[in-house]
Amino acid sequence: MTIRPRRSLLYMPGSNARALDKARSLPADGLILDLEDAVAPDAKELAREQIVAALAEGGYGHRELLVRINALSTPWGADDLRAMAAASVAPHALLIPKVSTAADVLEAIGAFEAAGGSPDVDFWLMIETPLCILNISEVTAAHPRLKGIVMGTSDLSKDTRVRHTPDRLGFMAALNLSVYAARAHGLEVIDGVHLDLDDDAGLQASCVQGRELGFDGKSLIHPKQLEATNAAFAPDEAELAQARAIIECWQQAEADGKGVVVLNGRLVENLHVEEAKRVLELGEAIAALASR
Repeated sequence: MTIRPRRSLLYMPGSNARALDKARSLPADGLILDLEDAVAPDAKELAREQIVAALAEGGYGHRELLVRINALSTPWGADDLRAMAAASVAPHALLIPKVSTAADVLEAIGAFEAAGGSPDVDFWLMIETPLCILNISEVTAAHPRLKGIVMGTSDLSKDTRVRHTPDRLGFMAALNLSVYAARAHGLEVIDGVHLDLDDDAGLQASCVQGRELGFDGKSLIHPKQLEATNAAFAPDEAELAQARAIIECWQQAEADGKGVVVLNGRLVENLHVEEAKRVLELGEAIAALASR
């Protein structure tokens, strides 16, 4: 088991050179260098050039770098793919927006490969259309190069007329289905953004809810959201202590030849041990990042 923390994926507009530079020092686990929604139509070419230059310059350290291209149905998508394929330094992954079917996924990956793109680049998908939710299993299983999905709840809200409410009740089916599909096909799954930058309590509640729903982390629109998100999606000391206790109890029971393992009155099974190991490895990976 090898875990890469993805508690926070922060969108950074490719048209803002200052933001691309500042991102090198932010405590985000990953950055989404954006060519799509955060970039005005007349700034698309500039954004593309600046992201290619930023990738070549480097300096982003441990941060996972995803580039969100424009959809292939737009005037910019094909050029985005060609630019990323030709970049002297490739991102870790390309994030494909507005997919609705498996064919959309195959088209984007096929176009990148046809343009000579590096085989080491992974692909992630925005989950943000009603049809994508209805096709979520086939979309997330469309290609072996897929590594993760990011919820696009703003676009889902626009297309479905579901309102943003504190409990996110209207999105619950989409959130649940996306988590289940990601787990079924071995993908990472990142929750959607919290839009109100002045609503600290709402952000905290959304992070807690997202983790309880099974998300690995959250996508963010501003650096001020990083601290709360990183904390919410990391195991705390109590969780780490419980994980250690489960593993120790299990190992001791095996050494004693016991067939039933009980910790604090609760039955411990192999599935609990596997989850405990995952929690500890995640905690160790986060601690390693903090020490850099």
